[in-house]
Amino acid sequence: MALALYYTAGSAPCRLVLLVAAALNIQLDLNPVNLRAGEQFNPEFLKLNPQHTVPTLVDGDFSLWESRAISRYLVSKYGDENNSLYPSDPQARAVVDQRLDFDLGTLYPRFGGYFYPQIFGGAKADEALLKKLEEALVFLNTFLEGNTYAAGDKLTLADLSLVATVSTIDATGIVSLDKYPNVQKWFELVKTSAPGYDKANQAGIDEFKALLASFKAKTEL
Repeated sequence: MALALYYTAGSAPCRLVLLVAAALNIQLDLNPVNLRAGEQFNPEFLKLNPQHTVPTLVDGDFSLWESRAISRYLVSKYGDENNSLYPSDPQARAVVDQRLDFDLGTLYPRFGGYFYPQIFGGAKADEALLKKLEEALVFLNTFLEGNTYAAGDKLTLADLSLVATVSTIDATGIVSLDKYPNVQKWFELVKTSAPGYDKANQAGIDEFKALLASFKAKTEL
């Protein structure tokens, strides 16, 4: 039975799971969820995920949500024992976990806290929140100093998580990555070295841009 993924292509967390699946050469049964139409509240979906969030993975009679938990699960179950995406060495794995937690707890929330109220709620730009986002990008730029990838010299789950976020930030145009040369260099590298990047991430970025354009058009009417 194929693994089923309930997802929204424009969502950065959903694109992380798509990137991980591509890196592991896992075929997914893709089930789009229209959040704007409220499909996440359908009774059938709530049975799978009472938090009604995407992405949600279904593996037989097992369901799991939260993108980074899904990513670890996929590598643990479907990757080989020494898969470099999530290394077994305790210290190497700890660095990957730290970068994943940084994305989950700092970078993505700071982006969302600044940008989403503007595009979805019509709020005015908050310069203090923008500075917090820029600070997070400085942190990432520092993490990358002397490293090829986010957690060392090999592509890991940390890169796939962070690139889903950074590509989303880049798509909005709210900051220039030129201000963060290590981030810019790393971003270009991951775009060419992450397996299936165009289909797994760029296609969703294009959908995200189209959504932003539609919201912008409405505000300009």
